[in-house]
Amino acid sequence: MWLYSLALLACVRLVVAGLLPLSPDEAYYRIWALAPAAGYLDHPPMVAIWIRLGMLLAGDTPFGVRLVGVLAGCGLSFFIIRAVRDLVPDAPAGQGVRACLLLQATLALAIQSVVITPDMPVLFFVSMLVWCMGRIVAGAGAGWWVLAGLAGGLAFDSKYTAILPMAGIGVWLGLQGLWGRCAWLRAQMVGMVAAPGVTALAMAPVIWWNAQHGWVSFARQGGRAADWHPARAFQYLTELAGGQLGLMTPGIAIFFVWTMVCLLRRARHAPGAALLVCMTGVPVCVFVQHALGDRVQANWPVIIYPLLAVGTAVLGWRWGRWAIGGGMLVGGAVYVQAVFAPLPLSAHADVALRQMAGWHALAERIGAVARPGDFIAACDYGTAAELATVMPGRVVLGMEPRWALFNLPHGAAGEGIMVCNPRREFERADLAVIQPLGVVMRGRRSRVAELEGLYRVQLRPDLPAARQQSIARLPVVPAHKS
Repeated sequence: MWLYSLALLACVRLVVAGLLPLSPDEAYYRIWALAPAAGYLDHPPMVAIWIRLGMLLAGDTPFGVRLVGVLAGCGLSFFIIRAVRDLVPDAPAGQGVRACLLLQATLALAIQSVVITPDMPVLFFVSMLVWCMGRIVAGAGAGWWVLAGLAGGLAFDSKYTAILPMAGIGVWLGLQGLWGRCAWLRAQMVGMVAAPGVTALAMAPVIWWNAQHGWVSFARQGGRAADWHPARAFQYLTELAGGQLGLMTPGIAIFFVWTMVCLLRRARHAPGAALLVCMTGVPVCVFVQHALGDRVQANWPVIIYPLLAVGTAVLGWRWGRWAIGGGMLVGGAVYVQAVFAPLPLSAHADVALRQMAGWHALAERIGAVARPGDFIAACDYGTAAELATVMPGRVVLGMEPRWALFNLPHGAAGEGIMVCNPRREFERADLAVIQPLGVVMRGRRSRVAELEGLYRVQLRPDLPAARQQSIARLPVVPAHKS
């Protein structure tokens, strides 16, 4: 029965993924997929690999961009069910399926399964990692350490936060020694030595790319720790808690919190419970510490959701169906609003309106003022990437320093249209002419998503080579797919 439920869920998500336009971040990741590299400024390359694979299977369309993510979102259920069998061996029959359904019912999975970001690859490989570790706890051979090392490396290649649950495994191994399981540790020595080597091998391309580019990606992500505003700690902690309550949904959040309490009670005598506590606890401690001085984005902690879902197998199930039902209802409502917009919500409350609405209409407005041969440019990467998906046949330019890191044609000349939110500033020193053409609205059914200023601009003919490198010609969709 659960297989049919997952298949139905996958079909619904595939339909939604095909109907929704790309968000700016998704359009940006599409550019990654069309400019292959071992790393990028913002994240490792796994999301680009998945998008490229989906595009090969289903074309350069929103459906193709998201296809692998949708399938992986349902496919990770296999890892969750198997991990429950090994890490909570005394769980009643069927608890693995229920844990899987709890995870699928979170709003985080509902969103990440239809909107491709680095979070879905990292969720998939963290789920694979906890399955492999479950096999090791259950007494499987050293080969599972190698597979666990591979899963950890691929999770790192998806998002750098994957290092946190891997650090939790290290803490767990240390505790096993303290708790007198030295004989077990000695028996695992070959696998424990091999696993880090496999992880390092999988991580090597990302590290190499960073070394070749001045460690820019590591510096960008690690630089967040330098922002420190302890006077706002209460605000940041409240935002962290509220964000998780929303992404888990309230009923499932209660299950997850109580799961941690029960796992902590079992940890001293149950290796599987101790492993889940450590793999979850290290990220939680890091995120809470970060929230004492800076904002934690709501999606960062989703890496612990598969671990918490596995842990729910230690609980009874009296209220579980209500938690799952409530989560599915919330996810379904989000899908309906995103596709059909029955409620007249503002852009502040309607993420789909704010991110996805009105790009084709904006392209028509731009086309009405653009001359033949004009380039189209934008002052931010998301808008530039979106325009590259809705303006086939045009030359679309990205004009930010980040574009210098891409394997794309660089440099440009001549005149074109600059698109920029009036509240934003853009690099005027690169332009010889800036002529305002007015402000247009991007939105849906008279509801405003964003205002965009249009400017006729001319690039300076004497731009230095360094500035030319920051101007990239973005790959647009083929004309027949517009």
